[in-house]
Amino acid sequence: MLDFELLKVICETPGAPGFEKPIRDLVIGRVRPLVDEVSIDAMGNVVALKKGRQDKRVMIAAHLDEISFIVTHIDEDGFIRFHTLGGFDPKTLTAQRVIIHGKQDVVGVMGSKPVHLMQAEEKNKAPNIKDFYIDTGLSGDQVRAFISIGDPITRERSLIRMGDCVNGKSLDNRVSVYILIKTLEAIRELEVPYDVYGVFTVQEEVGLRGAMSSAGHINPHFGFGLDVTVAFDLPGAQPHEVVTKLGKGAAIKIMDGSTICDYRMVKYLKSIAESNEIIWQPEILTAGGTDTAGIQRYGRDGAIAGAISIPLRHLHQVIEMAHSKDIDQCTRLLTEAIKNLDEFNWEA
Repeated sequence: MLDFELLKVICETPGAPGFEKPIRDLVIGRVRPLVDEVSIDAMGNVVALKKGRQDKRVMIAAHLDEISFIVTHIDEDGFIRFHTLGGFDPKTLTAQRVIIHGKQDVVGVMGSKPVHLMQAEEKNKAPNIKDFYIDTGLSGDQVRAFISIGDPITRERSLIRMGDCVNGKSLDNRVSVYILIKTLEAIRELEVPYDVYGVFTVQEEVGLRGAMSSAGHINPHFGFGLDVTVAFDLPGAQPHEVVTKLGKGAAIKIMDGSTICDYRMVKYLKSIAESNEIIWQPEILTAGGTDTAGIQRYGRDGAIAGAISIPLRHLHQVIEMAHSKDIDQCTRLLTEAIKNLDEFNWEA
């Protein structure tokens, strides 16, 4: 059963890449009672350790950061220019509200040239990030009193229910943060086979940086990436473009643009899903990447790694949408996979 209020606060708490402290503090408070040890490494990753029976290490990565912006210039009139932190589709930014996190939070709106003043060729041209500025409604002196070059900027959106779905900002990847917390809750009183390192990573959206760092010092034997994936089950999509569908269960990653998942882990996750009557669907995404790549490659010995993905519509846009049933199925799949790791023949 979806804990909507928990997911809501996780999604709405800010955490731009490199500026994850607000969401990190929230997560630490939630996971500390659930595990044996909680630490923060030098880069800012939260590492929640639940000790197991045997001397092997399992790393699960869910990134804390959200696609965001950073202030690069404030003009004389107080209009703010910015650079992206992570990938954005520029056409989705028009007239959207954002929050600049300076000495105090300031709400602004993404502005651009009014359509009434555009030439014909401008109306037909795809917008560019550089075409936008942020208008706070404040004077230049007021803006500079609160905001400085280098301050992070996040989207201003609340999480709401829409039918059987949830809709809001930063479901990439706060839905995975939620799933990892709920999984740690589910195994709190259990004796797990191996040490479980639940890692809430930083700076994924700008290059998987936190996962690379944490895998380096954990050196996991097994790894699970936990992130969203494209659900293009929408009007106009060709069957081969869909990738995943909302409401059709947890996605078991086979590959993406940065990782070919270990065939043994793919086989294992499929067997866990089928033996526990968990609804699942395969995922092949030919572009993009997740922390799975960092887990797989950056430990000293490498790792048997795979990923559980949550189907998401409108990915990397101002709002995103996930299905409640898929979130629950992903939580169940991760929980059962952790509990049974020592019962699979990893030599086959």
